[in-house]
Amino acid sequence: MSLLRVLGRPMLASMFVTGGLDSWRRPQNVAPIAEPVVQPVTERVPVLPDRTEDAVRLSGAVQLVGGLLLATGRLSRPAALAIAVTLVPTTLAAHRFWEEEDPDQKTQQRIHFLKNLSMLGGLLIAADDTGSAPSLLWRSRHAAHDLRRDAHLVRHSVRAGAGPAALAGRVRATLSR
Repeated sequence: MSLLRVLGRPMLASMFVTGGLDSWRRPQNVAPIAEPVVQPVTERVPVLPDRTEDAVRLSGAVQLVGGLLLATGRLSRPAALAIAVTLVPTTLAAHRFWEEEDPDQKTQQRIHFLKNLSMLGGLLIAADDTGSAPSLLWRSRHAAHDLRRDAHLVRHSVRAGAGPAALAGRVRATLSR
C-alpha cells in the first residue's frame, strides 16, 4: 500500500469517526436539524427507523464504523461508499445555505456544504480505489478475453488435427481391405 493511502485514508476518515461518535452518543443534539430530511427519507425507505433520533444514531454508527474501517484500510472501499451514502442526507440537513437570510450565516453554511461536497468526492475516489490491485471488473473482462482466446486455440488445434486424423483413418481403412 502506498504512503499516500496510508496517510490519506485516516485523514479522510477522522471527520467521520468523530462526527459519527458524537451523533451515535448524542443524537438529540442534531435531531431537530435532521428532521426535515430524515422524515421524507424514512417514508420512502421502510427499513430505516421512523424516529429521527434513531435514524441519526444509525447514521452516526455507520459513519463511526465506516470511518474506522477506512482509517485502518480494512474493507475501505465498501466503508467509503457507506459513509458517502450517509453524508448526502447529513449535508442536506445540516447545511441548507439556500434557506439562510443572514449573509454571514449563508456564507458559513455554503462553505460547510462545499466542504462536505469535497469530502463526498474524496469518499467516492476512495470507494473506487483498488490499491493498485486489479478491480473485479478488470479481472472478469480479462478472464473472459482469456477464455475466448483459449477457445479459439482449441478450435484451431482441433481443425488442424482433424485433417490428418481423417486422412490416417481413410488410409487405414484402405489398407485393411
